[in-house]
Amino acid sequence: MAPKKVTRNPELIPGVRKISRSQMYHKRGLWAIKAKNGGKFPHHDKSAAAAPVAEKPPKFYPADDVKKPLSNKRKPKPTKLRASITPGTVLIILSGRFKGKRVVFLKQLTSGLLLVTGPYKVNGVPIRRVNQSYVIGTSTKVDVSGVNVEKFDDKYFAKEVEKKKKKGESEFFEAEKKDKTALPAEKKDDQKAVDAPLLKAIESVPELKFYLGARFSLRAGVKPHELVF
Repeated sequence: MAPKKVTRNPELIPGVRKISRSQMYHKRGLWAIKAKNGGKFPHHDKSAAAAPVAEKPPKFYPADDVKKPLSNKRKPKPTKLRASITPGTVLIILSGRFKGKRVVFLKQLTSGLLLVTGPYKVNGVPIRRVNQSYVIGTSTKVDVSGVNVEKFDDKYFAKEVEKKKKKGESEFFEAEKKDKTALPAEKKDDQKAVDAPLLKAIESVPELKFYLGARFSLRAGVKPHELVF
């Protein structure tokens, strides 16, 4: 139990003190303090008020969890290229639209993806980006010294975002036909410029054109772990 506070002027009954206000004035020596300061009590300036808060904190917590973005302090590291993949290496694509196709590796882009081409006239694979996790490097190589790939980067493959128009009630139930956008003439010229020196190098090696045009697949009785690429 906390001890009772001792006061110099105890309360006899509610509202009535033992010593009057005038007696307490002299007893506390307030008259001396007033006389010392020219007949007035000393005045102290109030401390500067704190700046008003712009937004008051909410009284209640939200019913739903509000996801806050986590701070990412990690610095991105460039993707390390496998030692078996060098410019001119023939790769086998394992996934996607061109699964099983053989392509020629040209260079690694800033994003870590691989720049490859069929060539298009040989197996129908255009210039595209491929993740190295979905390719197998072979021991076959093509001379790519005459191919200029400085123009190609990740921005080259960026798609233009089109604004979607709001559909009306009648258009909502109608089946829309998607118009296939034609490939720009500039990209067709780039494909030809890359494939031209490659085709010359491929035709100079016997049966290399047939090898690139053939699709890779496993047949009955073939053991994948015993294959040598």
